Parts: sequence; structure tokens; C-alpha cells
Amino acid sequence: MVSKPVAHSMLLLRIVALAASAVTVAILVTDKVNFNDGTSLTFRDFNSYWYELVVAAIAGAYCIVQLPFAIYHSVHGKRFIRNQVLPEFDFHGDKVITYLVASGIGAGFAVTLEFKKFFDRLFDLAGTPKKDPTRSTTDKFFVRAIIASSVLIVAFLAMAIVSAISSINRSKSKSKGIFG
Repeated sequence: MVSKPVAHSMLLLRIVALAASAVTVAILVTDKVNFNDGTSLTFRDFNSYWYELVVAAIAGAYCIVQLPFAIYHSVHGKRFIRNQVLPEFDFHGDKVITYLVASGIGAGFAVTLEFKKFFDRLFDLAGTPKKDPTRSTTDKFFVRAIIASSVLIVAFLAMAIVSAISSINRSKSKSKGIFG
């Protein structure tokens, strides 16, 4: 059985992960810039940003599924379903989501930093000043993508802590092991 402060902490961390995932989705969906020649650049132009968006959406959906159980556990101090199903689901689900979010962060940061560096070098080679509208618009796009990945780090940290707690809860609730 888990103490009430631990149950409250898990609930709070799941809410933080949900909020960070939702903010990441919102930032990525609205990350669109228009250039003077009429062209635009959006997250849809990069597969890595699509992946990051889908990962954030999956993490948010997982947190939404977990919230009623976490609220019940926090309020009543006991599990809604009183067998090993929920601790097992928490244990495995939290691990999968944590690693999935970590991969989304990696994909988002990797493509952003590589393309930002590439475009900065390209603009420097072309002699484009830093205040050029095209250069500043491109920078704006990639800065917003970095912010989206940074917010997703908050979701990762929250889920990593929840994952560690669910591991402890699982080991406490499973008194049987290999040797009885």
C-alpha cells in the first residue's frame, strides 16, 4: 500500500506530464512561419516533428487514461481495482511512455539543432546579415521547435519520476518472487 503523499505526488506528476504534453502539441501545431516570397515552413515539413507531436499526443492520452485511477488512489488511498492489474499496468505503461517521450525529445532536438546549424552556415556563406527577414524567420521557426522539445523534457522528467515510483509500488505489492 502506498502512502497518501506518494499517491498525491503521482497524481500531480501525471497532471504535469499531461500539461507539458499538451503544451508541446500546441507549440508544434502552431509553429508555422511565412516567408516574403509566399512560401511557408511548418512542422509538417519535417518527419521528426511529426514524430515528436505524435509522441506528445500519445503521452497525453496515456496520462488522461491514468488520471481517473490516480485521482481515486489519491483520494481514497487504495486502488480502484484491487488486484495486481493496475500496479502492473502502471509499471509497464510508465516505462514505455517514459522511453517513448525520451525518443521524441531526441528526435526533436536532433533535427532542430542540425537544421538550425545548417541554415546558419548557409546564410553565413551567402553573406546574409542576421537581421535579414528570411534568416530571422527561419530562426524563429527553429527556436519555437527547441521550445517545444524543451517543454517535452518536463513531461519526460515527470514520467521518469512516476516510472520510478511505480517500480517501487510494484515491488512492494508483489511479495512473491522467484524464491517465494
